[in-house]
Amino acid sequence: MNGKTQAAAAAASSMSLRTAREWDTGPVPSATAQIRDWRTRPDPFAAVWLTDVEPLLRRDVKGVLEAKLVLEVLRTRYPEQFQAGQARTLQRRFRDWRARHGVEPEVFFEQVAVPGREAAIDFTHGAELGVTIAGEPFPHLLFELVLSYSHWTWVAVAFGETFEALVAGVQGALWALGGAPAILRSDNLSAATHELKASGGRDLTTRFRAVLEHYGMRSSRITPGKAHENGVAEQAHRRLKSLVAQALLVRGQADFADVAAYDAFVQEVVAYWRNRPVAARLAEERPALRALPSAAIPSYTTYYPVVRRWSTIRVAHRTYSVPAQLMGHTVEARVHPNVVEVRYRGQVVQTMPRLRKGDEHRIDYRHVIGWLVRKPGAFARYRYREDLYPSVLFRRAYDALVRAHGERADVEYLRILQLAATAGEARVAVVLAAVLDQIGGFDYVTVQAQVAPPACVVPVIHIPVPDLSVYDALRTGAAA
Repeated sequence: MNGKTQAAAAAASSMSLRTAREWDTGPVPSATAQIRDWRTRPDPFAAVWLTDVEPLLRRDVKGVLEAKLVLEVLRTRYPEQFQAGQARTLQRRFRDWRARHGVEPEVFFEQVAVPGREAAIDFTHGAELGVTIAGEPFPHLLFELVLSYSHWTWVAVAFGETFEALVAGVQGALWALGGAPAILRSDNLSAATHELKASGGRDLTTRFRAVLEHYGMRSSRITPGKAHENGVAEQAHRRLKSLVAQALLVRGQADFADVAAYDAFVQEVVAYWRNRPVAARLAEERPALRALPSAAIPSYTTYYPVVRRWSTIRVAHRTYSVPAQLMGHTVEARVHPNVVEVRYRGQVVQTMPRLRKGDEHRIDYRHVIGWLVRKPGAFARYRYREDLYPSVLFRRAYDALVRAHGERADVEYLRILQLAATAGEARVAVVLAAVLDQIGGFDYVTVQAQVAPPACVVPVIHIPVPDLSVYDALRTGAAA
């Protein structure tokens, strides 16, 4: 007790006086206890072990056989001999047999991270976070890049696991970091790999290989079905979503005005809770990163469709409407991660949200309304008719017009829709909300009269005629 009394030593060690006395006199009972390797009661499975159980265990090379299932088999074969409460006993016998005779399980080898050597990338689903945009559900993905040494993290909101989202995420991370690791580790991402028909395996696409070469990086991919081999990314996903979920709870709501606001929120969470604590390790790692090239490479995919007679283009197996003036012309469509940019002769003519998985078309009524007003009969069976109701309010307005005007409703509605395209959809919507339930109904003239801006009053400005003698005086003074 190093010169202390038993009572003082017990108090200093936060133990009872009785325990202190046991330590003082010799080893405590727990230190001398022996592992019991004998049975206190007969083994209920002794008679069937070699004949019924062990052959099943030897056949089970993958180790999937469960004791509960085998017990049910034994109870069927030998009624009244075995009980359901003997499952624990059989489980212990299973574990003991497998420890002595079972197939050797896979051994995992802990790896040592080297500064600047590797970063892990992957997508993870964010639907479980319950985020909404302007009140609407927002199914999305989160792209994540994590440096294996410092655990510095970059996150980007993505609409799908596309090549464009992958490249934008990787480049966004590298340029924010100011350098590139030697190796980019991932699973077999569909955005970066393609299936090999001959072998059934997967290999990098030519386009993603070009991205890696641009930044002087190599690819390292995990074995299919071995998610633990990309453990850095998997652990990062769980931690990221946990932090975002907690931050949303503190925020008090998961609704955001737009995607940009949500993305900014995620960036704040990552900066404070993930990257701030690892600033020192990042400072160690940065000198080991590879220098970046002079510029990034485009993260979009370019198509050159011809505008069809329906005032639409087909891009990446999806249909988008464009201004009717472009029909018959070839345009350049740049597909970015989240938007599609349409260009004609180098000038941007339209930018629209990129269609996501499950959406097959996007029709802007402004592109076709001019001709629909001239051909109102086409409205009834128009393939994309539902796209011509900008909101629920416009759909209700059309239904009200049908009740009030019958077959004339299509003409009245299309003229109102044209008014929305020229005078502003929001202004027309305000008027529709006001007249929707008025007695006697409404028509285009009713809406147009309230939407039309008031006549502009031009003020009369009186400008006095200048005194020309002033100029003579100036000339005389200049001569003197």
